[in-house]
Amino acid sequence: MPGTMILDLLVNAHLYLDLHPGLARGFQFLEEAAFESLDDGRHEIDGDRVFALLSHDEGKGQEQARIEHHRQYLDIQYVIDGEDRIGWMPTSHCQRLASDFEPDGDVAFYFDRPTSWLVVPEGSFAVFFPTDAHAPLGGSGEVFKAVVKVLLD
Repeated sequence: MPGTMILDLLVNAHLYLDLHPGLARGFQFLEEAAFESLDDGRHEIDGDRVFALLSHDEGKGQEQARIEHHRQYLDIQYVIDGEDRIGWMPTSHCQRLASDFEPDGDVAFYFDRPTSWLVVPEGSFAVFFPTDAHAPLGGSGEVFKAVVKVLLD
């Protein structure tokens, strides 16, 4: 399993299919979904193995974006409309835990600040592995996103 995040356009998703078998199902959903007709919330792709969370959110700004990481799932964060700014740092560099790891939500939050920020424009995605702590919604303005959760085996 790779140890660093990926940022690319959805048209290049095929380049990453060999990294994990669940990525193909996740990218297929992103390529085929009629997002304008889907409600915010959870959308099943392959039960708890692969699913999407759709949301319309307002950017919080870099100072308010909280850094998080996951253990059981990787994230494909795809921007449908707008632009997201997502902070990144290696999970191994996170030192100041803000909340205990929540197994049900597969998430822990940190007080640490990202070491890098990436702009994820409309039509682009970022993949975050458990080794990638990330802080979504670090920009401003409204963003419509799909976060596809892929269970790691």
